[in-house]
Amino acid sequence: MPLQNRVTPWGDIVAVPQRGLFTGNRGIIHDPATRTLLGRRWSSKAWIICLCAFRGRRRAVMARQSWTELFFLDEATALAAGHRPCFFCRRDDALAFQAAWQRGNALARAAASEIDAALHAERLDRRLKRLHPLPCALAQLPDGAMLQARGDDAVATCYLVLRGQALPWSFDGYRAAAPHDDAALPGAALLTPPSTLRALLAGYRPRLHPSALLRGVTSS
Repeated sequence: MPLQNRVTPWGDIVAVPQRGLFTGNRGIIHDPATRTLLGRRWSSKAWIICLCAFRGRRRAVMARQSWTELFFLDEATALAAGHRPCFFCRRDDALAFQAAWQRGNALARAAASEIDAALHAERLDRRLKRLHPLPCALAQLPDGAMLQARGDDAVATCYLVLRGQALPWSFDGYRAAAPHDDAALPGAALLTPPSTLRALLAGYRPRLHPSALLRGVTSS
């Protein structure tokens, strides 16, 4: 049985077999005796994105009274859920994200704790994922942004923006690009926190699942 530690772009934590490219955490949110989640979904405002392999270290997942190991399809998924790169195992990426976040948000300097506080205000609406209006047309959104839209069946779907097109997200990877005009995604809302979106616009490039480049994406 897979553990309940896979994260969606909405920030939900579910149990599926697929693991993904990255791990990360939100503090201690599990019971190590049963390896199940507690009622809370975060115990720290520092929601981070970590490497699955770092200096040969191995952890028994959800087996200790330590941070709860979560897993993400890719970095775009983790950013959409409200996480940011870890300054320990991903220091170069974290510094690049910090610099882009500062540029994009017109700040001379922002400590990790300040980024965490800003993201915390943007990622949650009480216990639910906070949705944000799109700040521009879909074709103008940066690569790596993620949004939500509902189809004719009213079921919400997550999309990755790449080269002006929208790729439907799944735990297995991305599917073929949807039509990239705004009318094709009625009621679209931004999943990626606005301050992170501005970091993407300022040049930060998240690591994407390989399927993103294999699903018929063409230049727009």
